[in-house]
Amino acid sequence: MSARSQLLKGILEGCILAVIKEESIYGYELSKKLQAAGLSEISEGTIYPVLLRLQKNKWIIGKMAPSPSGPSRKYYELTEEGEQALQMIIDEWNQLSAPITKILNRGS
Repeated sequence: MSARSQLLKGILEGCILAVIKEESIYGYELSKKLQAAGLSEISEGTIYPVLLRLQKNKWIIGKMAPSPSGPSRKYYELTEEGEQALQMIIDEWNQLSAPITKILNRGS
């Protein structure tokens, strides 16, 4: 597993929660938004296990809704607990990212 994959695995839940906070979204659309943001290695197969884990944690809920083009889709929405978890992840990321960047860029 590459260093990028390992780092991404650690922050993927936060990225998914942040996208879901913007709008109710289904899995395929979510993977496309993450890819459009520059996370090209994120596929549906990568995010569905994370979505299941987020549901178990009660950070998101999934609701079936009719699709204008084909079968019904499961749309995911953030719960209040999910909003709190996202804020915690953002706070922790902000506390860690600046010192890590400073350390890693020494001597550059």
